[in-house]
Amino acid sequence: MSNPDFVHLHVHSHYSLLDGLGRVDQLVAKAKELEMPALALTDHGVMYGAIDFYLECQKQGIKPIIGQEAYVARRKHTDKSASSDTRPYHLLLLAKNYQGYQNLVKLTSIAHKDGYYYKPRIDRDLLSRYSEGLIATTACLASETSRAIEDKDFAKLNEVIGEYREIFGPDNYYIELQHHPRLPEQQVLNMHLRELAAKTKLPLIVTNDVHYVNSEDSIAHDQLICIQTGKLVSDTDRMIYASDFSLKPPQEMLDAFSDVPEALANTVKIAEMTNLEIPLGRNLLPNFPLPKGETEESYLRAMCERGLQKRYPEITPAIRERLNYELDIVAKTGFLGYFLIVADLIEFAHKQGIYVGPGRGSAAGSIIAYVTNITNVDPLKYGLLFERFLDLNRISMPDIDMDFEDTRRGEVIDYVRAKYGDGNVAGVITFGTIQARAAVRDVGRVLGVPYAKVDSLAKLVPAPVQGRHIPLEKSIKEAPELKAAYDADPENRQVIDGAIKLEGTIRHASQHACATVISPMPLNEIVPVQPSQGGDVHQITQYSMEPIEKLGLLKMDLLGLSNLSTMHRAVEIIEAVYGDKIDVDQLPENDPAAYALLTRGETVGIFQLESDGMRRYVKELQPTNLEDITAMVSLYRPGPMQWIQSFIDRKRGLEEIAYLHPLTENALKQTYGILVYQ
Repeated sequence: MSNPDFVHLHVHSHYSLLDGLGRVDQLVAKAKELEMPALALTDHGVMYGAIDFYLECQKQGIKPIIGQEAYVARRKHTDKSASSDTRPYHLLLLAKNYQGYQNLVKLTSIAHKDGYYYKPRIDRDLLSRYSEGLIATTACLASETSRAIEDKDFAKLNEVIGEYREIFGPDNYYIELQHHPRLPEQQVLNMHLRELAAKTKLPLIVTNDVHYVNSEDSIAHDQLICIQTGKLVSDTDRMIYASDFSLKPPQEMLDAFSDVPEALANTVKIAEMTNLEIPLGRNLLPNFPLPKGETEESYLRAMCERGLQKRYPEITPAIRERLNYELDIVAKTGFLGYFLIVADLIEFAHKQGIYVGPGRGSAAGSIIAYVTNITNVDPLKYGLLFERFLDLNRISMPDIDMDFEDTRRGEVIDYVRAKYGDGNVAGVITFGTIQARAAVRDVGRVLGVPYAKVDSLAKLVPAPVQGRHIPLEKSIKEAPELKAAYDADPENRQVIDGAIKLEGTIRHASQHACATVISPMPLNEIVPVQPSQGGDVHQITQYSMEPIEKLGLLKMDLLGLSNLSTMHRAVEIIEAVYGDKIDVDQLPENDPAAYALLTRGETVGIFQLESDGMRRYVKELQPTNLEDITAMVSLYRPGPMQWIQSFIDRKRGLEEIAYLHPLTENALKQTYGILVYQ
């Protein structure tokens, strides 16, 4: 049974970078524990967590309300005059429906791309243009109404209230009271805001400007603010949240504002007004330009037919059957255009003389990819399975990684932007989190603990195992030295307890090295975007990889490999010295000199064969064919590593080849009876 009396509408997660502490899943779980029917997410100027929040709310049976605490410029959002006060005002925005969500996406994108000046800013003109489907509230102490009240500028106050009432309509504009009894200025402001509501007949709501989940998180949140501002907890001249900014129980809010029950009832009213459904799982492939009279299916099939003639001297019934089978599945899944787009990019690179990788990953199992020159690996020759790449039983957007020379990757990106539209192409954001050791160091620093002591404590934190971080809370129970240091010293306990709270919190946003999104329409109509951090694309999405894929957008990994650039330069040098032309795509796979080089362990710079362990095993293996190498790469990873020595010994005749069952011999012959597939 839910508690229908109050809904938190002003909530910051850790996507309000180094200002909010609660993770999305923690906030939603707390709302569910408090039996609340709905919850809002209103991070500062961004929509980073919107899709994660939306999905988590659906998972836990909570109605999601997506919003933002926006920054409104004092004049125009493009005004960057250093001679004037450019500190923006705060305004809370909530999306009532999908139209409101789209307008919020648009406003966020404009704020970052056109209005950024220390903060991503919008202005009233933009709000007038994109107000449909949005609810606004007067927000916090940093709002325009609050500042006008503080300055006793009542003419300005009347102007602000009048404009926002006109922009959003009286039913979509609310005066916001906040529950912070330890902030005297908030108490004074609340008194004036009540009078303002009575005078203007505008409705009231109550919020708590949530910045962390539980009241006891206030200490860790204070440490987080110190990390953000570079201050010590002991400093007096610093930003302090001198009240309880947690996700408070409804009863506490009811008790605090019992004299204005309508302000609490209005939070529920707003929750009932909001009905946002974000379409997920769509196929948002960009439109590949086709010749007149062609369909995607006819064009791809014709391309494949031409490729068959070039790739295979004889087109056997098995080859024809495999191609028809794959084309049928691709047509049923709606991904015909995907192959056309990828093949076009590869063809462009080849025409420009840009070296392209031969293909890797599950895409190598596709004969379509092979005959359209997307890959240079014959899946029939190596017994590769198409179902690892695409399967009707688990339909998801194909994912073909494309490797280009790193010095010329930009030319490929430029081609994509020119073909599909600059606004339709973007990089993808990634988020860096505070990991265990860094959390210990950060907390130790802001608490003023001597560096040497913090450094020693941080070094007791176990390192990641096979790339996976061990949670600090688990480490203090399982790592004897860390546990002893924690138990023996109160200061160590204080540092580690704070670090546990901060571990996993987002520290910063950055740009994925190779992921590129291509959309059939301007991206700021689907996802919020912001300027890129350099590189070949001009913008990045505010949603990370997983939300992008859930929305159905095409994400491609266009990788720049220095190996390919080095190879190209080496070929140019050899051709210049010896006069012979070299086609790297036609080099023989059974060159004895190449396998002799591998056997000597001279594999530095060769992808997946250059680690010390792999070099040692390749020398022991003495490979004589490509299958030996692929099997070794598959074995050299967590899980099957214990079979490496047996594989080597069976290859060299030092151990008998045995099969689990006679029926497995055909499948396991190439791997000497060992069950391995990657």
